[in-house]
Amino acid sequence: MMPRLAVFPKGFFTDLVEHRMTLTRWLDIAAGLGVDGVEMYPKFLFSLNGGPLRAVRGEAAARGLAIPMMCHSPDFTIPDAAGRAAEVARTEEVIAATADLGGTFCRVLSGQNRPRLDAVKALGWVMASIEALLPVAARHGVTLVIENHYKDGLWEYPEFAQSRDRFLAILKAVPELKVQYDPSNAVVAGEDPYALLDEVLPRVATMHASDRYLEGGTVADLRAQAADPVHGYARILKHGVIGRGFNDYDRIFQALAGAGFAGWVSIEDGEAPTEEEGVANLKTSAVFLRARLAAHFGASGGAA
Repeated sequence: MMPRLAVFPKGFFTDLVEHRMTLTRWLDIAAGLGVDGVEMYPKFLFSLNGGPLRAVRGEAAARGLAIPMMCHSPDFTIPDAAGRAAEVARTEEVIAATADLGGTFCRVLSGQNRPRLDAVKALGWVMASIEALLPVAARHGVTLVIENHYKDGLWEYPEFAQSRDRFLAILKAVPELKVQYDPSNAVVAGEDPYALLDEVLPRVATMHASDRYLEGGTVADLRAQAADPVHGYARILKHGVIGRGFNDYDRIFQALAGAGFAGWVSIEDGEAPTEEEGVANLKTSAVFLRARLAAHFGASGGAA
């Protein structure tokens, strides 16, 4: 079965979060990309209530788009127990919103790698938080997926479980949890993206398709910036047109096809000086991914 193709507006992320771009405008753009769905982020929405969410779902459906995935960024490494409880409660709302939008996958993360965190305690907090959410997700028919992640665009510090060892420790401790695989994030973390894929392959339920490049620096420079962070992504780290960066998508899709993967692949692209260039980049990425998916999974498929 051909995996279905969604799109996440990485290049328009800030405009959507700050509501300088309307969600209607983004859905119009996505409808012209030849994709099957859009991946949502909670701060793109004015409300997590059922009525407004069903209206958004209707707007997407009118354009032939599903909303299968929620790109949520819970922060479960807050040292204060009340702060972590608030993150769990917020994630419960996001899971319900995912279902109202018609989605079946909600991303979770570990949290921020704050200075002087006790790593053992923090891993325990993350595991306990995710375990508390599993029955909530099951009631809503939503699968929780944890991404091997770099950093949320609104965070100050990078991902606590950016390293392979911490990421795999969480998966081992929470066997019901599935994986959202992002090869670019593995590269940024200094890991082998193909070795990581081999280790998590049976649990991959969704994928972020991205390509990264470093503008005016190296991975070592990126790590130095992470030690003295600013909010959001380091300026030298860019999302590029897919197929032109670090990743070997033939190798990745061959492995996924061999494992019987049939989930959603979500494009992360669109960074450019202008909206027009961003949309053009997204179209190029979509065409590339459609071709590589067809080569490895067969030419049939499309929106469900």
